[in-house]
Amino acid sequence: MLRVENVSAGYGNINVLNQIDLAVSEGEIVTLIGSNGVGKSTTLRTISGLIRPTEGNIRFCDQNISQVSPHKIVEMGISHVPEGRNVFPRLTVRENLEIGAYTRRDQHEIREDYKMVMETFPQLAQRQRQTAGTLSGGEQQMLAMGRALMSRPRLLLLDEPSMGLAPLVVLGIFEIIKEVNRQGTTILLVEQNAQVALQTAHRGYVMETGRIILNDSAKALLQNDQVRKAYLGE
Repeated sequence: MLRVENVSAGYGNINVLNQIDLAVSEGEIVTLIGSNGVGKSTTLRTISGLIRPTEGNIRFCDQNISQVSPHKIVEMGISHVPEGRNVFPRLTVRENLEIGAYTRRDQHEIREDYKMVMETFPQLAQRQRQTAGTLSGGEQQMLAMGRALMSRPRLLLLDEPSMGLAPLVVLGIFEIIKEVNRQGTTILLVEQNAQVALQTAHRGYVMETGRIILNDSAKALLQNDQVRKAYLGE
């Protein structure tokens, strides 16, 4: 479904990604782990069109999207939940979710998807008229994910969904991520909590200083001595 081929990218004259390669097949949860500042978020921003690669190609469903604008990439079926959630704090839960469907015109299907989001995130169903800025951190993360799902993505990019959340809330968020995947959405997950990410994903990539240094099944990476020492606190 997604292939990132020999991609380099960065900000101005600062190169962050150095010829990275990764792939995500339909139906998978794939995670990208690594320390802060190694280029994980930049990878997602490059895939979603917020940053243009300086080298290499990004292919989604056999189409080259390397130079496609972000809103067109959303229309093609990729949604990005950014680090920090970035909900619209003065808008209600319902209004935030409706914004997620801004590229769509199929009103009946939008209503059906809104109902699906309410079933997936029952805490939001109780707060539809509440402004997003008054929600807890976990609820804001649910709202950001629900808003992304309202565009009916084939591929969901999740950037640090556990950031700033209590451990019990994190477990709940990752159960929802697995449920979203079971419902048919492919997921590329960036997560600093390597343990929970690898316990959730099917496959994983390890990034250091803008390069992919390891990739394997999530189960194998959990048993990898290098990964255990560097990222699992062992």
